[in-house]
Amino acid sequence: MTGKREGIKGIRGIRLLRKEWMVAVLFLAPSLIGFSVFYLIPFATGLLYSFQDSTIDGTFIGLDNYQAVLSRGSFRKAAANTLLFTGVSVPLLIALSLCFAHLLNRRLFIRNWLQTAFVLPLVVPVASIVMMWQILFDWNGTLNVWLQHLHMGRMDWMKSEWSMVVLVVVYIWKNIGYNIILFLAGLQSIPKDYYETAEIEGANGLHKWVHITWVYLTPTMFFVVLMSIINSFKVFRETYLIAGDYPHDRIYMLQHYMNNIFMSLDVQKLTAAATLMVAGILLFVSVMLMMERRFRSFME
Repeated sequence: MTGKREGIKGIRGIRLLRKEWMVAVLFLAPSLIGFSVFYLIPFATGLLYSFQDSTIDGTFIGLDNYQAVLSRGSFRKAAANTLLFTGVSVPLLIALSLCFAHLLNRRLFIRNWLQTAFVLPLVVPVASIVMMWQILFDWNGTLNVWLQHLHMGRMDWMKSEWSMVVLVVVYIWKNIGYNIILFLAGLQSIPKDYYETAEIEGANGLHKWVHITWVYLTPTMFFVVLMSIINSFKVFRETYLIAGDYPHDRIYMLQHYMNNIFMSLDVQKLTAAATLMVAGILLFVSVMLMMERRFRSFME
């Protein structure tokens, strides 16, 4: 009788598990269908086009489109600028957001004002942001007026080597609030007992930060770095609205290259360039996830 009851319970458990799976699938179905229709299927189709010589009755030509894209100087220039922008802006963004998160984690009388100031760029439309930066860095903009009052020459910021600096500043200003929120949540989740125990044992501030704060903040750090890298590849909107289709060579990004190819309807080269860009992003993501898994296994 005991074995029979256990068998009945096992069958009921399997049926309950199936029902739960069915409910989960029904709730996820709209999102899965939308993701497949608008992202997965178009990407798969574009990947197929990148190996053909035409989008209509095309023939397989192997890696010819990829070789043609990689051989173009404009693509190499755009890729180098994108990597330079990511390599400069992401570390600066991480460092500044971490410092401000530590500042906001303390009791300050202007804490609420600072939180509002940092979060405000997240809710401001991109067009408004671009208009503000155009007013600031235009030839007749505010910054050049200040330089003129200081008896210094005007500068066309977006058509000089300083355009990369302007783009980095815009990127940091736009994304720093999001990173501060994540870091602040990570800092506030660290138990206060650890710091109190370290103080009793005579640990200084640097020792507590390295052995407590940094250790427990590392998972948040991995996520913030990952999101910052992904967001750095989406800076095209700001650059396009500020500098147009063909900006200065210093800020000619991969998205500009693909946008210009799209305007010429060279779909095969476009999909090849997009595939290379996705492969680069997946490489970054894979490395970050591998490092996170190793860190978790080390901590366990």
